[in-house]
Amino acid sequence: MTLITFKTRLKGAQKGHSLLKKKADALVMRFRSILAVLKEAKEKMCDEMRAAHVALAYSKYHAGDAGVSFAVQECMKQQPLKTRIRSDNVAGVAIPIFQRGDLLSGNDTAGMGKGGEQIREARNKWQQTLANLVKAGSLQTQFVVLDAAIKITNRRVNALDKVVVPKIINTLAYINSELDELEREEFFRLKMIQKKKKNLAEEELRQDELARQAGVAEAPSMLETFGADEDIVA
Repeated sequence: MTLITFKTRLKGAQKGHSLLKKKADALVMRFRSILAVLKEAKEKMCDEMRAAHVALAYSKYHAGDAGVSFAVQECMKQQPLKTRIRSDNVAGVAIPIFQRGDLLSGNDTAGMGKGGEQIREARNKWQQTLANLVKAGSLQTQFVVLDAAIKITNRRVNALDKVVVPKIINTLAYINSELDELEREEFFRLKMIQKKKKNLAEEELRQDELARQAGVAEAPSMLETFGADEDIVA
């Protein structure tokens, strides 16, 4: 019964190891694909942030600080960008994904008197930069979540491979060795019983033979029993 139990545990551990290994491979594949896109997005963000700051400087130069401040206050009356969160499933791991909504146009009348074109250009660049920043943040979040999931999965795989499965195999080997020893002892016991029975049977035959020989030697002859026959001529 114990042997069957440990065989079942070994089979379950090996199957779990195989499934976790496949899960780790799937997570690593998704991790590498996100890593490449994240690197490209971060490199792109540097150029976009630089261009947005240059556009802001141009707008301040043409419209002045007061004109830019007024345009910003007008745009803050409504939310320029909204994000949504959805969840993706990769091998049982929930990964949050941020999605940007539609960019609002804002107040087109801001800066019409002076530097309006530069203000609108700066606003468009910053809105696009903000949208790409949401994308980069989503990729960074997925990167962190996948990294933690991969570490946990690899620890479980290593625990099954290096600790659980070898321990069960060693236990099964010990149980098999004990069963073999019991089988050898049982075989030796049966052999000794057969040998003892054979010796007893031979001893009984020897005793019967001795008793038979002793009986024949002690048996009286016919003449001694009935006497001599007078009709027999000497």
